[in-house]
Amino acid sequence: MSLRILLTTTSYQDTPGSHHDLLESGGFEIVRERGPLSEERMLELAGEFDGFLCGDDAITQAVIDKSLPRLRVISKYGIGLDKIDVKYATEKRLPVLFTPGVNHTTVAEHTFGLLLGLTKRVFSNGQEVRDGAWQAGWKKPIGNEIMGKTMGIIGLGRIGKEVAIRANAFGMKVIAYDPYFDGAFSYKHKVKRCANMDEVLHNSDVVSLHCFLDENTHGMINSAKIAEMRDNVVVLNCARGEIVNINDMAAALESGKVGGYGADVLDCEPPPADHVLLKAPNCIITSHIGSRTHESVNRQATRATNNLINFLKGDSDYIQSNKF
Repeated sequence: MSLRILLTTTSYQDTPGSHHDLLESGGFEIVRERGPLSEERMLELAGEFDGFLCGDDAITQAVIDKSLPRLRVISKYGIGLDKIDVKYATEKRLPVLFTPGVNHTTVAEHTFGLLLGLTKRVFSNGQEVRDGAWQAGWKKPIGNEIMGKTMGIIGLGRIGKEVAIRANAFGMKVIAYDPYFDGAFSYKHKVKRCANMDEVLHNSDVVSLHCFLDENTHGMINSAKIAEMRDNVVVLNCARGEIVNINDMAAALESGKVGGYGADVLDCEPPPADHVLLKAPNCIITSHIGSRTHESVNRQATRATNNLINFLKGDSDYIQSNKF
């Protein structure tokens, strides 16, 4: 009997590419769902699969318990593991595989898309033109340059580094904080090292978040931290929505303390229609598409599929996040 795999990631399913043939070559029975799935839905499905090929589905302790002993592996499409109880999976000796090093360029590009959209009023002005505002006597919006401004990066991992490279190309000054700071990279790319996050917040015209979500970063951008930032600061979040306190950010946008917030992530995805940031001024929200390009999806999907196939076939060529 063939092994049964639950496939939930929509980017994987929706994007054409060789990863589909690769998955079929494994000889698995594939069950497709449209994620991200809630814990309730995962519990309905748990216990019937040998492997998960998943996105940001709620793989909690309860889901893991119900999935065992049949479940042999979780292959995450992507690098963010905050929706998986990795600690409990490790206790149960359940391998969690992931795909580092495949989406950093495209997420960095998306970060700059948000930045330029805010500073140049691209999206709002484009909509105004569509709505017929471009008439004689119309007072056109005025934007801001980013050349010469200071880009502050919190989290100088693969994505943060790509943002730094692009900021340099735009003529920005770059400062950054990361507890595991890469001195060689910072020297080569003229990134000033900050002693802590507060130093970044105090000295940046643009703050770009590229850190993992954990108990230390959850809600860390709140009213107190926003108060430390420069007036009219632009905040970018292509990391995780829960890093930012949404009510505090909305209030800062309303008051003008924050000049713009661009995010590819929210605390609740998809958001309710009355989500506070969907109505906030000078705010651009995209639907977690920062890594959803043909090139990036094919890289991520191929790596996630190879991880799954190679693990189940006893090959050593896979990337495992948890060790036991």
